[in-house]
Amino acid sequence: MDYHLLGLILSFLFNGTKVLAVPAYFSPLTLSLGSQPILCGSIPGLVPKQLRFCRNYIEIMPSVAEGVKLGIQECQHQFRGRRWNCTTIDDSLAIFGPVLDKATRESAFVHAIASAGVAFAVTRSCAEGTSTICGCDSHHKGPPGEGWKWGGCSEDADFGVLVSREFADARENRPDARSAMNRHNNEAGRTTILDHMHLKCKCHGLSGSCEVKTCWWAQPDFRAIGDYLKDKYDSASEMVVEKHRESRGWVETLRAKYALFKPPTERDLVYYENSPNFCEPNPETGSFGTRDRTCNVTSHGIDGCDLLCCGRGHNTRTEKRKEKCHCIFHWCCYVSCQECIRVYDVHTCK
Repeated sequence: MDYHLLGLILSFLFNGTKVLAVPAYFSPLTLSLGSQPILCGSIPGLVPKQLRFCRNYIEIMPSVAEGVKLGIQECQHQFRGRRWNCTTIDDSLAIFGPVLDKATRESAFVHAIASAGVAFAVTRSCAEGTSTICGCDSHHKGPPGEGWKWGGCSEDADFGVLVSREFADARENRPDARSAMNRHNNEAGRTTILDHMHLKCKCHGLSGSCEVKTCWWAQPDFRAIGDYLKDKYDSASEMVVEKHRESRGWVETLRAKYALFKPPTERDLVYYENSPNFCEPNPETGSFGTRDRTCNVTSHGIDGCDLLCCGRGHNTRTEKRKEKCHCIFHWCCYVSCQECIRVYDVHTCK
């Protein structure tokens, strides 16, 4: 997944970028998104395989971009209390700045969560009927169980995974270590979607008696995907780069650095470069530092003031907030509340 390219796609699809002097032969390759059409040929940076994909699957390109946005939002939630908090840069097409230039744990997580996000969003869009080229899954039903029958729309995660693989991995065809790492982590993210598919059921019967249940295959809440991949980030496998001579030339592959540890599976995240400490601003690494970040004074974890502030100490100020209080339920049916002013201590890193 090339994040300079993703910046272009997100900018084009969601910010209404205007493309001037579009040749007439692009006109069949358009789809309205609000007031702006999607023109595959006008998205800079697409390799030929991605351009063909965009033209063949023009209807789901908004879902591809929506999935990337979903992945970024989940990344920011999972790392909200970390020194690196998945900061994005609004005025740059490189969404995360230089942070992902290195083959670090952070890069591994972002590739996995974004690839999972694309698979998730495309799968959901197909189940909602927003595209004519995909729909519900009819291949994985099997016989019903006792007390329930198949119904509803089973989500076709295999199609979503295929779309994510075809688009995100199209640029990762170089015989170098970074492409091998990106392909592995992209696939780990997508595999998480498939592993977390589950039966979702709805009861039918008088007064909710659940005499009959209809069930369908459904994706989990994306937060469950984020939680799982965050655990994989914490236990990511460090690799070393090896070079091999093949008929096509030199090829780089990855090998687990520590032979005594269990080798990574297809569901694990891998990396081969150490992360910066993200304590101080550094334009070369993309670190914004942790000054003025809010910290938890009672925590001994990474979100606590000792670790998050990197030993520099923290400042404390009081903050008044208006909140609803003394709420009363009135029959029937509304709630009335008073407005209270409460004082909180806010702690920020020096």
